[in-house]
Amino acid sequence: MTLYVINPNSSEHVTQGLREAIEPLLNFGQKVDCVTLAEGPPGIETQEHIDSVIAPLHALALSKQDARGIVVACFSDPGVVALRALTPLPVLGIREAAVTTALTLGRAFGIIAIRPGSIPRHLAAISDMGLTDRCAGDRAIDLGVTELADEERAFSKMKAVALALRDEDRADVLILGCAGMAHYRDRIEAETGLPTIDPTQAAVAMALGRISLDQTHNPRARHA
Repeated sequence: MTLYVINPNSSEHVTQGLREAIEPLLNFGQKVDCVTLAEGPPGIETQEHIDSVIAPLHALALSKQDARGIVVACFSDPGVVALRALTPLPVLGIREAAVTTALTLGRAFGIIAIRPGSIPRHLAAISDMGLTDRCAGDRAIDLGVTELADEERAFSKMKAVALALRDEDRADVLILGCAGMAHYRDRIEAETGLPTIDPTQAAVAMALGRISLDQTHNPRARHA
């Protein structure tokens, strides 16, 4: 039985980054498989992109007959709420997992976003969670998902934004606002001295707990 981590964009580079990010969590003994949604865009950066992946993402998730849980590895959490209505398995979105994890590591979190257009969506989701007063700031590096592969350029921009969130916005914990940022976590944490959350790591850790405890959003369906 497998915990599936679904990358809803079509970038195998991003999926490989997810595999590397979650490697420390494989010590728990649960099989975890990171898979790519072939129908997805190269990067999910707009509302149109988000809407376009929901149906094929659901189809891919529901096709996994050996699944013990699903992690949707996109910071927009596309289709997560709707997928929970379709399966009794634990379903985790990485943004929701990252934000809730941040609450245990600091008083005020800052988000390192990709494009400026992502920020209103992030803030709306945080407002829906009732956590606006815990969000110190949300700043964009203004690079697309595919551009994160340029490590020198991406890290330089991420470092500048992370320091601004710390020094100007007074964040005391940082969240990487894209699954494609996974392998930058340790470097950002070292540069800022702040606890830094990779959202996919947060979601997989949470999913492993759900699986171990046989805990889900719909226990009646699970035990029917």
